[in-house]
Order: sequence, then structure tokens, then C-alpha cells
Amino acid sequence: MVSPRFFLICILHSVVAVTCGALMMFYRDEILAFSHGRDHASKLLGSTPHDQLLIRTSDSFSGLLLFTVGFLLFMVAFVRDKDFHGFFARGCVGLHAAMAIWRIYFERKVEDLGHDWMRLVVADIALGLSWVFFLVYSWREKYD
Repeated sequence: MVSPRFFLICILHSVVAVTCGALMMFYRDEILAFSHGRDHASKLLGSTPHDQLLIRTSDSFSGLLLFTVGFLLFMVAFVRDKDFHGFFARGCVGLHAAMAIWRIYFERKVEDLGHDWMRLVVADIALGLSWVFFLVYSWREKYD
């Protein structure tokens, strides 16, 4: 049987990833202006046509990757193996922790991204905590 908590967390993370990926691919300029402000967004778009093309291509591929991760999360939501649920949740906690560490040590040093790093770290921690809560609840069910 599919755990309803695992299913719900996977579906929620899937919706977030698919939405963010689609927005990155198709509405990149608007999302940058909304999240960073017009001044920082213009700096992040590149100064030469070659830089702009490289940045646009990179953002499109990043959005496609995020969309694909969301689709994979949707598929994983239907896996019935309880051992896999724990394994997958621990991997997701590690992934979100690694992203938070990356943002703290490297992304905050980038001048144009420096003001957003704290908000993104909080988001990474919140997403990781959803998996931690699942693991704690599963552990409690297993040993009670």
C-alpha cells in the first residue's frame, strides 16, 4: 500500500518542481524581475548578446531538469515499497542539506545573488524538514 504521507509529500514537491521548472523555461525574465528586482535582474541577464544566449540556454536547461525531477517525483509517489520510502526520504534530506550548504558557502558570495541566499536557505531547510518529519513519523509507526 502507498503511504499517504509519502504520496502527499512527493506530490507537493512534484508540483513545486514542475511549476518552477516550467516558469524557468518559459517566463524567465518575469520571474527574475519578480524575485530579484529589475536592477539585479538586468545584471543577471548578461551584458553581451553571447552572454545573454548562454544564460538563457542555461536557464532553459535548468528549468527542463527541474521539470523532469518533478515528473520523476510524481512517478515515485506511487511506489509501494516502504523500505524505498525511507531510502528516498533520506536521500532527499541529504540533497536539500547539500543545497543549503552550497548556498551558505558559495552563492552568498556572488554579488548579484547575495541578497537572496538567506531566503533560499530557509526554503531548502523547509523542504528538507518535510522529509525529516516523514522519516520521524515512519520510525514512530515502525517501533510503536
